[in-house]
Amino acid sequence: MAPGQTNGHFSPEAITRILVVDDEPRLVSALASLLRNCGYEVTEANGGKHACELIDTRNFDFAMLDLRMPEVDGFAVMTHLGRRQPECGIIVVSGESSFAAVSRALRRGALDYIRKPFDPEELIATVKRVIGKQTLVKAHEDVQVRLEKSEALHRYIVNSSPDIVFMLDANGRFCFINSKVESMLGYMPDELCGRNFRYILDDRDVARGIYALNAPDISADNPRTLEVRLKTRGSQKATRHFEITAFPVDPQTWAHDQNNRGGGGGQNACYYGTARDVTERKEAEAFINFQAYHDLLTRLPNRALFKDRLELAITHARREQQTLAVMFLDLDRFKIINDTLGHAMGDRLLQAVTHRLESCLRKGDTLSRFGGDEFTLLLPSIRGPEDASQIARKLIKALKTPFLLGEHEVFVGVSIGIAIYPDAGDSMDQLIQNADIAMYHVKAKGKDSYSFFSESMSVDSTHRLHLERDLRLALDRNELRVFYQPQVCASTNQIVGLEALVRWQHPERGLLYPGDFLGLAEETKLISQLSEQVLDQACRDVGQWIRAGHQNLRLAVNLSPVEVEHPRFVETLMERVKACKFPPGNLEIEITENVIMNDLEQISLKLRELAGLGVRIAIDDFGTGYSSLNYLHRLPIHTLKIDQSFVQGIHSGVDDVCIVNAIIAMAHGLKLEIIAEGVETEKQLEYLRTLRCHQVQGFFYGPAQPATDISKLLVQTTACNAISS
Repeated sequence: MAPGQTNGHFSPEAITRILVVDDEPRLVSALASLLRNCGYEVTEANGGKHACELIDTRNFDFAMLDLRMPEVDGFAVMTHLGRRQPECGIIVVSGESSFAAVSRALRRGALDYIRKPFDPEELIATVKRVIGKQTLVKAHEDVQVRLEKSEALHRYIVNSSPDIVFMLDANGRFCFINSKVESMLGYMPDELCGRNFRYILDDRDVARGIYALNAPDISADNPRTLEVRLKTRGSQKATRHFEITAFPVDPQTWAHDQNNRGGGGGQNACYYGTARDVTERKEAEAFINFQAYHDLLTRLPNRALFKDRLELAITHARREQQTLAVMFLDLDRFKIINDTLGHAMGDRLLQAVTHRLESCLRKGDTLSRFGGDEFTLLLPSIRGPEDASQIARKLIKALKTPFLLGEHEVFVGVSIGIAIYPDAGDSMDQLIQNADIAMYHVKAKGKDSYSFFSESMSVDSTHRLHLERDLRLALDRNELRVFYQPQVCASTNQIVGLEALVRWQHPERGLLYPGDFLGLAEETKLISQLSEQVLDQACRDVGQWIRAGHQNLRLAVNLSPVEVEHPRFVETLMERVKACKFPPGNLEIEITENVIMNDLEQISLKLRELAGLGVRIAIDDFGTGYSSLNYLHRLPIHTLKIDQSFVQGIHSGVDDVCIVNAIIAMAHGLKLEIIAEGVETEKQLEYLRTLRCHQVQGFFYGPAQPATDISKLLVQTTACNAISS
């Protein structure tokens, strides 16, 4: 079957195109006819000039040409063909038989040389042989080109991989590694080839890496995957985390010369693997884990991590029959500082407090931020309560020094409750709860100290929880009542003022007095809401009596330290007074000396502002606190209230009488009004009159009464005054 022919039909894609060139037309025609009969596509050219014209316009696979031709000879045609169609094969058919001519033709690229006259069968055989040989050469060239492209593609893929790709020999030495290792770890590929893979393994992961490659079940279908740390070259970067996947190379699919020791071609490869950089993922996981178990502001363990460590410590203490302590810490005055200076300063204060607290701890202790300004502390393996006391004293002392926040110098204290295992509880929740209970007892006694939990506190705590629940409901249900105790002029017996006192009409326990619930209201931060309700009701009641004709009637209200220390105290107070349409000149606020001395500078500013608005200032329980003449001089004080404990000592104790004498004398000297509290007998009243005490209040004139009774009393007093006048 002729080339390009299949079962009698020609396949156009396989037909060989041949150009026949000679200056003898009959020879060209005969040769073309012979070739066409064999299935070739033949184009005839009469002479060299005609051939060059055809070469410029058409493509050929082969050319059969004579050397001797007028005008343009065969060599010129070969030259022109080489320039225009260099892949076209050439067979010379010529009568020129000299060695020089044949040699010259072959040097010009001729594939064979046929002498004239030629034998047709020999010519056809030669053509077929040359065409077959040329086809093989082209196929080989195509294969080489494809191989080179494939190799370049695979090398590009390997070197452009986001992962490090490597091969190891039987001894664990690199025999190939891609260029990604340079950008990731700083090593040149040639630098690592021939070195054992442990050269770049972090020392902590060498044993794991060796074990992974030597595992008996490792195979191509079951590769070994592990996370290791790889060392960077020199000190360019920190150690990085990689996920390595490696498996043995199958010798049947990776044939290589066992004696060839190439630098990086993968010869002698026994293991293939990839190393993916997972440093960012590990760092993200570590950060998420840190977030889950730490407070981001202080970097301390959070509640969850503290409970985990406490659980482990209890287990260890139970097994070793040891003692441990749990402390509950609550910062004193933090809320005031936070509200005054802002949350940014509050955050800085918490960080500074954390630093000081940590400096007091032993190795193995766990300090955690429980929430807000509350901290918990685990002291494992202590010898007894004295160890916990020593740590508590160190913590309190550490916070005594003022903190400098920008231009502000602030003071905070800490109240600490302590629960000892196993005496105060043998479970995690019990210890934390009981330490919290002990801390609240410290708060109730004056703060900035510590206390150990006792069983009696637990009973009080249960009662406190029930009472707190009821108090919250009372505020919502308006169960609070305002009672008024008259303040009477000692010389005229006229009512000049009313002190507003809160009572709680409990639905089950009846009428409760301030001592039953005010301390709890302060601890639970309900005191502000409670005071607002009392002030609103008192302003409405007394305002109504003032408008009814008692223009000079004064309303005295007690304010808690939480309210007075709040940065918006003045604005809030005046807003409520204005909302009730109460005249500021008829209002007198009562505060204790301790409130003033806690922050004399800030309190001074607030009191001066109130005094400028017409509000009167009274010092309650005078004589039981600092009693400093200095602050009395500096502040706009209008009234001193002598504590009832001194009044009750009149005629029963010389010391108490001396104190009363001194207070009244001092008040006269400072031109301040005097109110004596707790006057119960005629003798007490007469003694105070002799000292020229201005006003009195107490059971001598009756207990505090609700508004309806006070209305009647004011009417009676007005009537009596009218009759006497």
